[in-house]
Amino acid sequence: MARGSGSGMEFPDAEDMDCDSSTAIDFDSARSFIASATSSIKVGISSTSGVHELLECPVCTNSMYPPIHQCPNGHTLCSKCKATVQNRCPICRQELGNIRCLALEKVAESLELPCRYLTVGCSEIFPYYSKLKHEQLCRYRPYNCPYAGSECLVSGDIPTLVAHLRDDHKVDMHDGCTFNHRYVKSNAHEVENATWMLTVFNCFGKHFCLHFEAFLIGKAPVYMAFVRFMGEDSEAKNFLYSLEVGGSCRKLIWQGVPRSIRDDHRKVRDDYDGLIIHRNVALVFSGGRQELKLRVTGRIWREQ
Repeated sequence: MARGSGSGMEFPDAEDMDCDSSTAIDFDSARSFIASATSSIKVGISSTSGVHELLECPVCTNSMYPPIHQCPNGHTLCSKCKATVQNRCPICRQELGNIRCLALEKVAESLELPCRYLTVGCSEIFPYYSKLKHEQLCRYRPYNCPYAGSECLVSGDIPTLVAHLRDDHKVDMHDGCTFNHRYVKSNAHEVENATWMLTVFNCFGKHFCLHFEAFLIGKAPVYMAFVRFMGEDSEAKNFLYSLEVGGSCRKLIWQGVPRSIRDDHRKVRDDYDGLIIHRNVALVFSGGRQELKLRVTGRIWREQ
């Protein structure tokens, strides 16, 4: 077996390939081309140069990782797309078979490319086969919209998402680190449509999201409030928040660390990481009536 020097991955020798000499990519030509292109990339030319385009799947346009497949005419595509094209090359319609493009896989081992988020601040360079793993966790990757009332597909940096929440979701925006909200519902047994619209707070030059949701634990309705930080988890840990619900001479207090919006609001909810009020307790706060009247106050502060 031949071992690549850059990634520790093993590939069959060329003689073990399910293809003949007329369908294989010329190794020497490929290495010569890649050496030239890689040198250019290292001195700052964009990763969209010719060599990077060679490694781009023509179907999904994503970077290809082993196993890279090719048709008898030399057209390549990634393994994920191979499973969706009914064993026909999307370029020439030839039957694909099981031909591996080992030359291109070897070529990729020698590449070092900048992170795809270079333009928004990530200056790191990675071996080709490490780049994808890094990008999945890169702190400069876009955030998903934190709005919980719909499956919103918008993503972007924090200023983009703040503007999106304000303009598109019509979210309430507040300046300051304290808040006071009232939640009123005529029928405490209903949990459908019992979610507050997301509220965004601007304090300490950062943005925080306050969520309030009603859902079922078993058959019992519960109400939950929690705060998420619009930024990375490492920075979220610099802050604390408290939530307090009171009424009828009773009080319930929660204190915690805001979760990053990298964690989906449903994950935070399912972790029960916030102030949870069971319906019966909520009715006590409401004076024993069937109507819910909850007053939730809170504040956010910086950890010393």
